[in-house]
Amino acid sequence: MRADDDGHYDDAIASLADRNYTAAGDAYTRAGRRVLSGPRANSSPFDDDEHGWVGIGLSYLCTASICYRVAGQQARATHRAVEGVAVSRDLAAVTDHAAQRACFEELIADLHVAGDLNGVDEAYDDAVTAYRDAGAGIDDPQRWATTPLFEAAATPLTQVARSLADGEIAIEWEQLHGSDPADQAAFLAERARYKRRRFPSLLDRVVEGGYLAAPRGSTEYDTDHHYCPNCESTSVNWIGDDVLCLRCSSVARPQ
Repeated sequence: MRADDDGHYDDAIASLADRNYTAAGDAYTRAGRRVLSGPRANSSPFDDDEHGWVGIGLSYLCTASICYRVAGQQARATHRAVEGVAVSRDLAAVTDHAAQRACFEELIADLHVAGDLNGVDEAYDDAVTAYRDAGAGIDDPQRWATTPLFEAAATPLTQVARSLADGEIAIEWEQLHGSDPADQAAFLAERARYKRRRFPSLLDRVVEGGYLAAPRGSTEYDTDHHYCPNCESTSVNWIGDDVLCLRCSSVARPQ
């Protein structure tokens, strides 16, 4: 799932591998702003788009805020989160899709967590209410949940969670959503409820530990072609332009 980020996302991944979280925050910021200016070739962020590619840009701003938090730069984390909230609200106001409006509210709440802004619980309550109000207008919640917008909105949480789980998938798709897709509003509203319960505490632990993993891409376990010079693992994560260690996100070296 890639939007037109002009290569800045790959730079962010490389900076994560180097543990340079300020540089990673800067690269994620540039990636986010690039996507927000034009998510795909010949597209506008204000176009009617059921895929919601523009959400990837908001996800990048959210992750930028997290990177700055890990780097100990709270002011920059706050600024990036406030920026993301403002853009999310603007995009929510112009979309014709109730499900997407609710997802933008969900992203607003995530940005509150990322930037350590006041009103986290209230922001997630607003997202739950938005999903409930969308109600029967959400014709296929599972389809919406797999669009770029909704997947982008899940990425900061799952990236934070895998940072605490030895690089493994720590939050499954099924955990993030309700148990009954026939109840459209509840199925998607569970995303906001789950994040309200888990995201703040997980992020606090990541900030305290000073380590943020790279996102999970394609993985391969116990390889005979790469090893990690940092932790000696031979399991790899193919993400960005690099082959990273699955366990600690350092650059893996060929054996």
